[in-house]
Amino acid sequence: MTVFQSLTRLIAAVLAVMVFATATVAETLADFLPDLSPDELVAGADSFGPIQSDLPVAPVIRGGETVAWAFLTSDFVGTTGYSGKPIHVVAAIDADAVLTGVQLVKHSEPIVLIGIPNSRMIELTEGYQGLDLKAEAETGGGAHDLDIISGATVTIMVIDDSLVRAGIKVARALGLGGLAPATAQGPRRELDMAQDTTFDWTTLIGDGSVRRMILDVGQVNAAFEATGDQRAIDRPETGDATDTFIDMNMALVSVPSVGLSLLGEAEYQNLVNWLEPGEQAILVLGRGSYSFKGSGYVRGGIFDRIQLIQGDRAVRFFDRQHRRLGALATADGPEFSELDLFKIPADAEFDPAEPFRLQLLVQRSVGALERAFITFDLGYGLPEQYLLPMAAPVALSNDAEEAEAKAALWKRVWKDKQVEIAILGAMLFVLTATFFFQFQATMNARAFLWFRMGFLTFTLVFLGWYANAQLSVVNLMALAGSLRDGFSWDAFLLDPLVFIQWFAIAAALLFWGRGAYCGWLCPFGALQEITNRIARLFHVPQWTLPWGLHERLWPIKYMIFLGLFGVSMVSIPLAETYAEVEPFKTAIILKFVRDWPFVIFALALLLAGLFVERFYCRYMCPLGAALAIPARIRMFDWLKRYKECGSPCQICRTECPVQAIHPTGEINPNECVNCLHCQVLYQSKNTCPVVIKQVKRRSKVGSADITLNQPPASHPNAKRTTVS
Repeated sequence: MTVFQSLTRLIAAVLAVMVFATATVAETLADFLPDLSPDELVAGADSFGPIQSDLPVAPVIRGGETVAWAFLTSDFVGTTGYSGKPIHVVAAIDADAVLTGVQLVKHSEPIVLIGIPNSRMIELTEGYQGLDLKAEAETGGGAHDLDIISGATVTIMVIDDSLVRAGIKVARALGLGGLAPATAQGPRRELDMAQDTTFDWTTLIGDGSVRRMILDVGQVNAAFEATGDQRAIDRPETGDATDTFIDMNMALVSVPSVGLSLLGEAEYQNLVNWLEPGEQAILVLGRGSYSFKGSGYVRGGIFDRIQLIQGDRAVRFFDRQHRRLGALATADGPEFSELDLFKIPADAEFDPAEPFRLQLLVQRSVGALERAFITFDLGYGLPEQYLLPMAAPVALSNDAEEAEAKAALWKRVWKDKQVEIAILGAMLFVLTATFFFQFQATMNARAFLWFRMGFLTFTLVFLGWYANAQLSVVNLMALAGSLRDGFSWDAFLLDPLVFIQWFAIAAALLFWGRGAYCGWLCPFGALQEITNRIARLFHVPQWTLPWGLHERLWPIKYMIFLGLFGVSMVSIPLAETYAEVEPFKTAIILKFVRDWPFVIFALALLLAGLFVERFYCRYMCPLGAALAIPARIRMFDWLKRYKECGSPCQICRTECPVQAIHPTGEINPNECVNCLHCQVLYQSKNTCPVVIKQVKRRSKVGSADITLNQPPASHPNAKRTTVS
């Protein structure tokens, strides 16, 4: 067993023990309240009252009266940040369910630990002062705009989600702002999907299967007058006051009996085929001078005049969730100018058995670019006849509710990054195909060089500088902390590009070792190789370290990794500070816009890489060390070798960009970055002695064949040589 193999096994054993060696204690409001001043949460407040025994909130007192209640977000919601730990924010909420003050008290986010000033994070968090949680409860958290900091998207979304959800929970628990206290959920009613009786229009209107709202011009003008907006009042709707402004009808047509009655058998079957599991659909019918669809969906793909609201969740419809209906199947139904089907997605958590409403937005131009708005609600409740008998009550635990909220957050992130996910998927597909067909890919040295440089450039620009999807040893420390404290996928799913890369790396380690990431997908590795290639064009001398020295420098990165991992078991924040040995944050995430010591450190590493290709990857990268440890478990040896490699031929060894080939010819999988340069040489007719010898042998055999095929000199067909 070599010294390196012994070191690898020792590191693996130590890490396995350290993961479970320590435990953390959850922090509560009582841990942070003594360090806060009351007037930081409420202007003029002079003290905090005692924390309540039944609810972790503390009264904020001003002049002897309670003016607000302070709470810690992590006491109410368990959303974790990019580090895998909660982001602790203390906020105060008044009797109107409005946040009077917000303070960021603790976080362990690696992206913002040093690279993004803490003052910027505090400024953004304090910006939630004045947030109206009544409006957030009505819209499902969509009543405010989200301010995103470049490089800290996940962190900001976690802070936003935690503040809104925790604030609404506190408001409901205390009955603030008219929000009803949260009550135990009753049994969830189920639709009777076996009922397929059809009814006429009159019956459907009569029993509430179809709900109707009629507004005339006079009602709409009166509603605008009630707003007090003189500009809107001065621009009334034209026509007689009794003229129909809109006659809007709605039905839940994903219910079989309602759908078959209104759509007919063929259209209902088309609807069933259109809906995915968990999705529902409504039919909206309209006539009159005002359109519930408008024209905004044509330009922007969203129907901006209607939204479905159920409880504190709101659903807006997009063009991909919309289909037109030609005509109603009911013989006695009226004529409508608009007949439209809208799909309610499964992730909207819509319950068809619970009441909901369709909100209509009526707008009126009051200037060249300005408009006034009012809303009207069309309520809907599915009649009892379409529901199965009530089942026995099943209580929904707080854990289940929290799990749903966490899942909704990461699903929202993935939905917002669909384009980036598709591009990364294409990159992984191309890279996988290159590895599987590496012999064909490396046949033409020049073409492969351009392909590799192009791929690395795309990795640097897209994965690195655009998407900020640079992996880090901090990810592994967060994973270890999660395993120690109670593993959950939620924190890791919050960054889809990072999650997908780690998933792909786990698979790649079984096939190709660390090189699939280090050699192709690491943005900083790509930056090193590209700058070194440019340096070669300017004839910058390349230094090759003596093999003995080179071999003894390898273990440095493993020692760095082991040290960081050990510190993380004691203090994640301290380990993240020491993880600045990775220049990724400076060079990739922050694009060198940072304090000068960090910039000089990153530039010094790149400068060294101009003379020693991938200097940082070879000797200092803790992430590379972490990926190299399991490299020995790979199942296949894809890199082809000749028996002459290493003895006597040393060409591949001397030309290997990272000196991963031993003088005896073996390729060290722990150091190889799978650049495939040795496979280019393996087929080179100009460089590889084995190939050159084979080419000469074939040439001689071909010449011999030609000679054997010539007729004797005495033969009439023999070529004659004339001497002049």
